[in-house]
Amino acid sequence: MLRSISAGTAAGLLALSLSATPAQAIANGAEVPIGKYTFSVKLTMTGIPTADGGKRNSGCSGALISARWIITAGHCFRDENGVRVERPVADVTTADVGRTDVTDTTHGIQTTIIAVRQSPTADVALAELAEPARGIRPIALANNAPKIGAVVRVTGYGSTTSTNPTPVTRLRTGQLTVVSLTDSETGLHGYAPAPDTTPCPYDSGAPYFVERAKLWPRLVAVVSNGPSCPHTETENGARTDNITPWIRSVIHTNGR
Repeated sequence: MLRSISAGTAAGLLALSLSATPAQAIANGAEVPIGKYTFSVKLTMTGIPTADGGKRNSGCSGALISARWIITAGHCFRDENGVRVERPVADVTTADVGRTDVTDTTHGIQTTIIAVRQSPTADVALAELAEPARGIRPIALANNAPKIGAVVRVTGYGSTTSTNPTPVTRLRTGQLTVVSLTDSETGLHGYAPAPDTTPCPYDSGAPYFVERAKLWPRLVAVVSNGPSCPHTETENGARTDNITPWIRSVIHTNGR
């Protein structure tokens, strides 16, 4: 299941059978303290064209990688035929940057997406902000993949369950362990606070990052797809560590 979802499909997901454990975050995670992981981004898409000529709304998560660019999942920008495209697809795509709680307008900024670049090898997109997110430190870019068994953290604004999913307004977080690596994906299993701590709908594009003492968090993947949440199966993240040169080239080519 892709981790972005149109608002109109929520009713159809009510029939999914899930754990009865109360979901407290991404799925069985925790709320992020105000002012922490401020590179996290909430995307809200309003008026995405559909194949039948209608419109739908959706949302994704992401991370700030420079003052004017964020990273998210490539499938967050799909046309009416489901094809990934290098442009904003909604009438309006709003980005809340640096706001642990998006209802708190005293922190961070709210702006819009004006351009998109798609990775040619992974489910990853870079999106340009209409105005710079000054005073917010971007996440660092890793040059190496995490080792099998490594613990990574994820932050996102998605739902807490696949049943009747609704994006949250307060940033949530959890930890997963790396179980596999391919050229384009990182396989992960839930780790903490629970074995079924996993991303949910609207977490697409949320950053997976490595934390080490005295080092700023380093991005290794973004949320791409996985089973209905919460779950204890394999979650698939789109690798970013092996496309860091491409990410930097996009930022530098566009003078940001």
